[in-house]
Amino acid sequence: MSASDSRPVVVLGFFGTTLDAPRGPKRWERWRPTYSIVEHDDLLVDRLELWCPDPSRADVLVEDITRASPETKVRLHPFAFDNAWDFPQVYGALHDFARSYPFDPEQERYLVHLTTGTHVAQICLFLLTETRFFPAQLLQTGPPRGPSRRPSYEIIDLDLSRYDSIAQRFEEERRARAGSLKAGIATRNEAFNALMAQIERVATSSRAPILLTGPTGAGKTRLARRIHALKQACGLASEVFVEVNCATLRGDQAMSTLFGHRRGAFTGAIADRKGLLARADSGVLFLDEIGELGLDEQAMLLSAIEDRRFTPVGAERPVDSDFQLIAGTNRDLVADVDAGRFREDLLARIHLWSFRLPALRERPEDIEPNVDFELERVAAETGRRVRFSKEARAHFLAFATHPTTAWRNNFRDLGAAITRMSTLAKGGRIGEQEVADEIVRLRRSWTPVPANEERLRRLLPPEDLASLDLFDRHQLAWVLEVCARSESLAAAGRVLFDKSRQRRKSTNDADRLRKYLLRFGIDPKRALG
Repeated sequence: MSASDSRPVVVLGFFGTTLDAPRGPKRWERWRPTYSIVEHDDLLVDRLELWCPDPSRADVLVEDITRASPETKVRLHPFAFDNAWDFPQVYGALHDFARSYPFDPEQERYLVHLTTGTHVAQICLFLLTETRFFPAQLLQTGPPRGPSRRPSYEIIDLDLSRYDSIAQRFEEERRARAGSLKAGIATRNEAFNALMAQIERVATSSRAPILLTGPTGAGKTRLARRIHALKQACGLASEVFVEVNCATLRGDQAMSTLFGHRRGAFTGAIADRKGLLARADSGVLFLDEIGELGLDEQAMLLSAIEDRRFTPVGAERPVDSDFQLIAGTNRDLVADVDAGRFREDLLARIHLWSFRLPALRERPEDIEPNVDFELERVAAETGRRVRFSKEARAHFLAFATHPTTAWRNNFRDLGAAITRMSTLAKGGRIGEQEVADEIVRLRRSWTPVPANEERLRRLLPPEDLASLDLFDRHQLAWVLEVCARSESLAAAGRVLFDKSRQRRKSTNDADRLRKYLLRFGIDPKRALG
C-alpha cells in the first residue's frame, strides 16, 4: 500500500462457502482467505463488502473479523445463483451490482478480492475490473508460507501503463500494428503516420463501422484489407473478408447481391442466393464507393448495421449476420446528403470513425519509400529484380515530388509507372530514357478530360465504356449532358425528343429516356444532375 494514499480502503469479495465457513475452535488452525485480509499491519481495511449466498453462514467470520479489526465495517449482501457456474447469470448479477453501487474513487480506494468464489465468478470479477465497472485494483490472498507462517497478499493494478516494461512492450506492439497498416513502408509524413496510429487504435478496440474517404487511388481498398488482417490478428474478426465496389451494383441486382434472394423472388431467380452481408458474418464487409448505392439499398443497409439482421429479397424471415463494416468513398457524402442522393441517417451511422486518406501529392516525402515498395512488389510478382540507375532515380524523384505533378490517380499511377519502367528496363536497370518516356506518358494521361467524357467514366465501368462504338459513345455522352442539366427525366425527355413527340398521339418521354439509359446499364436517377 502506498503510504501517501490516505483514502479509506474498501474490499469487495465473495464469502468462501468452503474455506471461509469453518466454525469451532479448529477454525483458527485453518487459513480463511477473507479473514486473512485483516491480518496484515500494512493493509488496513475500513469496509468489507461481502457477497454471501446465505448471510447466516457468515456470522462467525464476521465476528472474528470484527474482533481482529474493530475498525473494519463488514456489510453482507445476499447473493444467490441458480447455478454459480453459469457465466451469463454470474456476470449479469455482478454487473448489476457494479452499476448500482455508489463508487467514489476520489474519496475511497477499492480492492476486488479474487481468491474466493467459483472460477466463473473470479473471471467475471476480473473482466468487470479490467473494464472499470469496478474502479478498483485486484487483491489476491494466499495461505501462510515460509518461516513467518503469515498469510500473504498481493495487489494487482490493471492499469498496465504504470508498468514500464509492459508499457514498452505495448508500444512496440502498437508500432508493429501501425506498421502493418502501412505494409511495412517507412513513411515519413508525420500527419499520415499519426493517422495510421489512430486507425490502428480504432481497429483493435472497436467493432463500429469505419469510413475511409479520399481521392481515387489513395489506397482505401488496400488499407481496408490490412485493417481486416489486423482485426483478425487481434481476434476481433474471422478470416472472412468480403468486398464489393458499389458502383458495379445496378438496379434489382444490387439488392440481391447485397442481401441475397430466395428462389422465385423475381424473374431469373432460379435458386436461393446468399448475399454479401450474409457471407461476411463474423468477418469484415468492405463496401467501396458506398456513395454509389441507391437510396433503397442504403435504407436496408442502415437497418442491417443497426440490427445485425436483414430480409433477403423474396424471403419471409430475416437473416442474422454479425459483420463489421468498412466503407470507402471518393465522394463528398455531406454534399450528397444535401442533394438527396445519400441518406443522412446512414451517414451519421458510418461517420463515427471517418478517416480521410491524403492524395499522393500531399505526401511528397513518402514518395521515395513508396517507389522502393513498388519495386519490391514488381520483383515479387515477376521474379525479376529491377533497380534505378543513380541518375534515373534522381530524375524520377524530382519529377514525382514536384508540386506541379498531378498524380491524378495517386498510387495507382505510381504503381503503374514503376511497373511499366521495370518491364521496359534493359539489364535489370531503369535508365534515364525509361524515366523520360514515362514522364511524357504520365503527363499525357493527366490531360484534362472533357466534362461529358468524365460523366461517362463515372457512370460506366471501364469495360463497358471500352465496348461502346464511337457513335454510341458520343450519343450517350450528349444524352447524359442533357440529363445533368435537367430536373427530371420528363424534362430531359422533352428536350431530347422535342421533334418526334409532336408526331406522337401519346407521349411518355420519361419512360422512353429511362429505357434508353437502361440499355447501357445506367441508373436513370444517377444520370440526373
